[in-house]
Amino acid sequence: MDIESTLSGHNLAFLEALYEAYQRDPNSVDPEWVPVLRDLGRRTEPTTEPTTEPPGEPRRDAQEVEQFTLQSRVNKLIESYRLHGHMAATVDPLGRPRKATTPALDPAYFGLTEEHMDRSFDPGLLMPGGNATLRQIWSRLQNTYCRNVGVEYWHIPDLEQRTWLQARMEACENRQIPPIAEQKRLLNQMAGIESVDKFLHSKFIGAKRFSISGAEAMIAQLDCMIEEGAELGVREIILGMAHRGRLNVLMNILGKSVADVFSEFEKGDPWESIGSGDVKYHMGYFREYTTEKGHAMYLALAFNPSHLEAIAPVIQGRVRGKQDAIGDLGGERVMGITIHGDAAFAGQGIVQETLNLARLRGYRVGGTIRLVINNQVGFTTDPQDARSTIYSSDAAHLLQVPVFHVNGDDVEAAAYVARLAMAFRQRFKSDVVVDLVCYRRFGHNEGDDPTFTQPLMYELIKSHPSVRTIYQRELIARGTVDEAEANALDERWTKQYDDALTQARSTTRKPRKAPMHGVWQTYRGGPDSDTPEVPTAVDQATFDHLAARLTRWPDDFNLHPKLQRLVADAKEMLSGTHPLNWQMGEMTAYASLLAAGINVRFSGQDSQRGTFSHRHAVYTDIKTGRAWSPLHELGEGQGKFEIYNSPLSEYAVLAFEFGYSLIAPGALVIWEAQFGDFVNGAQIIIDNFLVSGEDKWNRLNGLVLMLPHGFEGQGPEHSSARLERFLQLAAEDNIQVCNLTTPAQVFHALRRQVLRPWRKPLILMTPKSLLRSRPSFSPVADFVDGGFQRVIDDAAVADPSKVTRVMLSAGKVYYDLHDERERLAASNLAANKVALVRVEQLYPFPTPQLAATLARYPNASELLWVQEEPKNMGGWTFARPLIDELLVALPRFAAVRYVGRIASASPATGSPDSHALERKLILEEAFANLA
Repeated sequence: MDIESTLSGHNLAFLEALYEAYQRDPNSVDPEWVPVLRDLGRRTEPTTEPTTEPPGEPRRDAQEVEQFTLQSRVNKLIESYRLHGHMAATVDPLGRPRKATTPALDPAYFGLTEEHMDRSFDPGLLMPGGNATLRQIWSRLQNTYCRNVGVEYWHIPDLEQRTWLQARMEACENRQIPPIAEQKRLLNQMAGIESVDKFLHSKFIGAKRFSISGAEAMIAQLDCMIEEGAELGVREIILGMAHRGRLNVLMNILGKSVADVFSEFEKGDPWESIGSGDVKYHMGYFREYTTEKGHAMYLALAFNPSHLEAIAPVIQGRVRGKQDAIGDLGGERVMGITIHGDAAFAGQGIVQETLNLARLRGYRVGGTIRLVINNQVGFTTDPQDARSTIYSSDAAHLLQVPVFHVNGDDVEAAAYVARLAMAFRQRFKSDVVVDLVCYRRFGHNEGDDPTFTQPLMYELIKSHPSVRTIYQRELIARGTVDEAEANALDERWTKQYDDALTQARSTTRKPRKAPMHGVWQTYRGGPDSDTPEVPTAVDQATFDHLAARLTRWPDDFNLHPKLQRLVADAKEMLSGTHPLNWQMGEMTAYASLLAAGINVRFSGQDSQRGTFSHRHAVYTDIKTGRAWSPLHELGEGQGKFEIYNSPLSEYAVLAFEFGYSLIAPGALVIWEAQFGDFVNGAQIIIDNFLVSGEDKWNRLNGLVLMLPHGFEGQGPEHSSARLERFLQLAAEDNIQVCNLTTPAQVFHALRRQVLRPWRKPLILMTPKSLLRSRPSFSPVADFVDGGFQRVIDDAAVADPSKVTRVMLSAGKVYYDLHDERERLAASNLAANKVALVRVEQLYPFPTPQLAATLARYPNASELLWVQEEPKNMGGWTFARPLIDELLVALPRFAAVRYVGRIASASPATGSPDSHALERKLILEEAFANLA
């Protein structure tokens, strides 16, 4: 290795750093480099004594050493621009000074002054092909990194990704003038957006529309992403966004009729949407689109509530669902684009949760483009009060992906970045963030006065030309269009809008809810009573076949000794020797559906093993770490089984699974909470999507929530799944809420969820201590001959006419009551006059079944509702009025009486002793005064 070849390469910054390390500690450097570094030291270190060059080696003079030192500084300048250039980019359309700057973009910082500007240096890959002056190099760096596009990418650890971006950006100096046809198309878009904004502002004064004005380049970006994506193989894009600019996206990107949009501003029939529907800027839409070059593209804009960022993980779930459905394993054909506000992207934790899903096995979608519409203000909150970071997009550094900051006034820069972002996503299957720095011409909405809180900003905005005006001037100066041609655009757009408004006012308003279409055509919502029950039992031959497949493992698989014992126990259960436990109730349900070709997807925290070591749906080889599941090898033509341990998230993961369920109505899709109370962290998804989606947007889903619930003395957070909250949200047969007491009931409930064409979310309160309670286990007969029971009568009552007291309960407390009755019966024959009736399905409330059950006890006059939850929680407050209505036809029951814990601010005590005392008091009250 000689120093000449080293000096002539592109390793000068490295060599300088290596020499500094050598000076500090010669032993820290690879011996191969030592001769080179010694030689370099002889030439750069001053000496008062003459040196004699070794024979045959040319003498290096001071000029060469100086050039080497200066070249090293130039290299550092180049790298500094690649790393920090974005901090000097002119990305704010309002031209305000940047608050965050760095001196490392000034050549003087590296000791390069005016006297060096016209000296020649090697620019490396910045300007391949030869040397250039420092002035040329500096100009190239400023043009590439400090104009209307700022890029954060030098932090990316993947060298290929970084080099790919570097080559494309530096080759064109981060600017591309599009073909004339595209320039005209972009101008036409800007004119249409500006015209419709003015039109709505004049025709519907004061109406909220969350104007796009100031961020019009967003439409150009979406359009270019779609066009570029289609060229690169994308055939479906699912978009999610909040309010701002949504109406423009519906019209300009989704192709929604302008007349239909205008009709939604008109007053309609107030009876049409009583208790249902949603505002116009929350609604979704879809379109079959053909791009400029003839590619077919399916576009969908998802519905979205006012919880702005909640839609982001839903979109990822929808995308993954579609990718799985069509076998798009690499994410080549289906992708998502999510559009965010700057304050929301920085401020809402769901963003971080969603980003964290990007590369996880169970949730990856091959990259999502995240477009931040950076208003540079929240509702009324300035950035310095809204985030602790330089950029609103800094949360994306979690993924170490490229972040493009682009001036929203520069339409062509925005379009260029959009195409580059799409190309990067398709090439590397990675997320990309595009930060469109813009402003709101109006306030948060059209009725808001932003000058109360941002007077200086809005003084600038008041005199600032529109995006369309700026681009039009540029194209006129360039000669792409003349003034007459540009001004004619307004006339065409205004006429189109006038005609559309006339049409909207003269035709009957269309329903705002999209009908069932695509994969949802054969499924229904509406009342539970309109859809009959279906058989959910499996025949004995099928059950025996599944039993054989579930109790095996590969010969070369080293199964954990404890699991070997569990499998041996399972063989006994499945053979009919012993009743089936809860694990086998679940596993046989999944296996029976899979064997019929139905897919099952399951995710949650620690769901593979189960929080309580009760499921073991996946085995791990104790010697190799290999994972294997018997549910993967059930036989030819089986459905796909996926079960994933999720990240420690409820909000984003539940949203993801909800989104997945929207695409897979024929699959069983389950989300499980580690403990039921943890579902509190996902309440926004439950409130805004899960329970209300049909009412607001006519969107069905069949997602199953498994929420461990039961009072065993484990404290407030490990006892209650907040059953009462789901019951409070229950109306119009929107969900199913069950608190089941046997494994067979779980088996039939899960099968019923898929086999019925009725699609509603199923909320299951799942057990903890019951998982190993033998009295709760189910015989094989309940699986092959039985079915789902909304109400379970007391099979132990031999003579119903002798019953005087009926106790209604839901869930585990039934077994407490059963054991207490058995204990008392030994000394008190009156205990046998008690019937224990289980209400397995709390919603839709089983009024007919419960009425028929109570009618079996002609001499009963006492009716108790017994629960383990506090009085203000659980099922009591929900069930009481429904039971009162039922008792009108059964007047022998004077009323239903409550037995349970007293009302409490907390679900449960933290003391095991107090828990035991409370349980004792409940049982004493339930069986008191028996005659």
